[in-house]
Amino acid sequence: MALPQLIPSPSSTSSFSHQPSLNPNTVLNLKSFKFLSKSSSPSFSRRRRSNSLRCSASSFPEKHPTNPPKSDDVVELPLFPLPLVLFPGAILPLQIFEFRYRIMMHTLLQTDLRFGVIYSDAVSGTAEVGCVGEIVKHERLVDDRFFLICKGQERFRVTGIVRTKPYLVAEVTWLEDRPSGEEDLDALANDVESYMKDVIRLSNRLNGKPEKEVVDLRRNLFPTPFSFFVGSTFEGAPREQQALLELEDTAARLKREKETLRNTLNYLTAASAVKDVFPSSS
Repeated sequence: MALPQLIPSPSSTSSFSHQPSLNPNTVLNLKSFKFLSKSSSPSFSRRRRSNSLRCSASSFPEKHPTNPPKSDDVVELPLFPLPLVLFPGAILPLQIFEFRYRIMMHTLLQTDLRFGVIYSDAVSGTAEVGCVGEIVKHERLVDDRFFLICKGQERFRVTGIVRTKPYLVAEVTWLEDRPSGEEDLDALANDVESYMKDVIRLSNRLNGKPEKEVVDLRRNLFPTPFSFFVGSTFEGAPREQQALLELEDTAARLKREKETLRNTLNYLTAASAVKDVFPSSS
């Protein structure tokens, strides 16, 4: 039994075309959200970024960027539909083998190192909101496949399709969170961090792992990037992740994550009580 189970709030709503649902086998994946080391493998090459698109800093700063891209800027962006959700600041390894996307990689490596990662599945179709992925490392193999390591940058909304062949290119505008009014974002972020710690602690216990103290999940992140970090850990629940990515209010995102983690903690608490009473059933 894979734990923890992430259980969404029944009142959760989303601009995504389907109501978000979470797989019972969803786990919190803290490993997917890493910052790259300054050293790189000799088998990877790195290029300077082009200035044709303006993206925010390649890792979460302790202060907000001074010149973020404007939300009304319209640019053309090649899109890579995938059955997963990329968040700003998260690391995404990819293997490129399909011919049209190998063409896209050749173009990007000569012009700009960024493309749009957008969630798509057979049931929901392709979402309208995605996240820019910047290629920070790449390896080209002899059969023309590519191994990439990408890092999430700013979010975008698709406003129009420029062309569909040989790969999808769209006009996009940048998506930013609106001011959260009188909400105490730091208090919300601290509540979410506390629930995450409890979920991890109980999950470790149920899986027979040492109950180590979990500390400093926020790592001095501001509430907005921390909310993206939390969303990125909901591995195996792409529709819920997409719903979180689409929200344009940090407080709303943190509240939704808090409710999901609280429901998950209730589930784990009950599972832990059952295990204590019937230890052989685990």
